[in-house]
Amino acid sequence: MITSLRNQIIILPQESETVLVELRIDLETTPFDLDRTLRCGQVFRWEKMHKCWYGVVGETVIKIKQDHHILIFQTYPKDLDPEFIERYFRLQDNLHKILASIDRDEHINLAIRELFGLRLIKQEPWECLISYICATYTNIPRIKDMIERLSKMLGEKIFFNGKLFYTFPTRKALAQATLKDLLKCKLGYRAKNVLKTAKLINNNQFNLAALKRLTYDEGRHQLLTLKGVGHKVADCVLLFSQDKLEAFPVDVWIKRIITKYYPQHFPKNMLHLKNGQSLKNRKISEFGRQYFGRYAGYAQEYLYSYYRERTRKVVNKLQVLRKKHSC
Repeated sequence: MITSLRNQIIILPQESETVLVELRIDLETTPFDLDRTLRCGQVFRWEKMHKCWYGVVGETVIKIKQDHHILIFQTYPKDLDPEFIERYFRLQDNLHKILASIDRDEHINLAIRELFGLRLIKQEPWECLISYICATYTNIPRIKDMIERLSKMLGEKIFFNGKLFYTFPTRKALAQATLKDLLKCKLGYRAKNVLKTAKLINNNQFNLAALKRLTYDEGRHQLLTLKGVGHKVADCVLLFSQDKLEAFPVDVWIKRIITKYYPQHFPKNMLHLKNGQSLKNRKISEFGRQYFGRYAGYAQEYLYSYYRERTRKVVNKLQVLRKKHSC
């Protein structure tokens, strides 16, 4: 629980074009780890440079770093208030309660202990939707590259701290783009889906804002009518931008984790289907929601981040060993 954050805001003198703001957090009641939150793969437009994180949110660049219990940030060209930072990083979420709720076994417990302080981010629905349509069947570096190319081609320039940034394309800008434009941004087969969905939303034929008023099932049903939106993309949009914390997105990582560590929750014939098929993502998502409950989305992010990072470390160690043996 967050405690009187507004009373702990300090405005520091700054000679540059923006105000430097300190936001003090009681880490006992409001645990938060900025690095773990921004590095875990839920957002694609943040980069760490010289101990500070830079990200473009809406029409504004945010520069932020964490010094233990203090968040120090600048924004440009708009002066975003500290309340925006609180909402964006979901500092009002009662993380102690959430983690206690999902801490049901040794596998999630390992992830919680290793990544304590990681929070979900409250993303803008339009950018979240298009980003996750781009994120189908690919990896994070390529997703970032596609979104950066889209922003450079169709977004607006912002020059801040000696660096050039680009806003994410508006609905109108993306809807008016050509298929050729999107193919230049390396979207591949996703280009047609992005363009069709952008035109639909720009023409007010789909109301993203209305999703928040719907139940999880209703919202997913609506999203699945959009081109390029399958169950995983729908769950990501609902979880990261529509406050549906029960959503449990399933990608290749989550599929491996659930199949390896939670097989006892599925019939054996479901784990080993005929014709080389594997356990259906939809069944895994249903399991996640039922097993972890109303905060299943937090469980998904902790499991995904922990086991992906652990795998990366193992691969790096193997590469080092191979180099030593080859010398």
